[in-house]
Amino acid sequence: MADQATFTDVAMEFMPGLYSAALRMTRNPADAEDLVQETYLKAYRSFGSFTEGTNLRAWLYRILTNTYINSYRSRQRRPDERQLDDVEDLYLYRRIGAVEEAMAARSAEDELMDLFTDDQVKAALDSLPDQFRMAVYLADVEGFSYKEIADILDIPIGTVMSRLHRGRKAMQKELYKYAIEHGLVEPVDDGTAREPQHTHG
Repeated sequence: MADQATFTDVAMEFMPGLYSAALRMTRNPADAEDLVQETYLKAYRSFGSFTEGTNLRAWLYRILTNTYINSYRSRQRRPDERQLDDVEDLYLYRRIGAVEEAMAARSAEDELMDLFTDDQVKAALDSLPDQFRMAVYLADVEGFSYKEIADILDIPIGTVMSRLHRGRKAMQKELYKYAIEHGLVEPVDDGTAREPQHTHG
């Protein structure tokens, strides 16, 4: 059984990461701060039930996610306002460069990731539906394992894998569209366009 007296010592180091995650969820700095405060309050109160030696970081993210789902999603104050901390986000999205590594088999479209700025990748992530965005964020930005994400989001591992697959594909599609629009790449069909076209009259 964990001792509340040690809570601050062990839990505070995770605050910057939790704040970043809260910002991704709420898209609003004031809401993100409230969400993190509420998370720490809940975590402190229930720290006695935390099993020492298990993953504290994943436990905190689970409380954060549940608090967001239960309290914030329904009453976001200014959902379109996106003031993001530049330095922090730059660090995060350098790591989203790890999206490319996370996609084990790199296709031509995966190579595209190298062409994008942090803002473009961030916009693609933000454009994902909630459940995909959180799965991709936890895996590719925060580096959680499938099992940890399953625990945090309280869903089966199979669902995590499916959301990650669909979320990453959707991100690639967004970025691919952007690349074509801005002339970064030539449009290519799924292999068929490379074959000679035989047109008759």
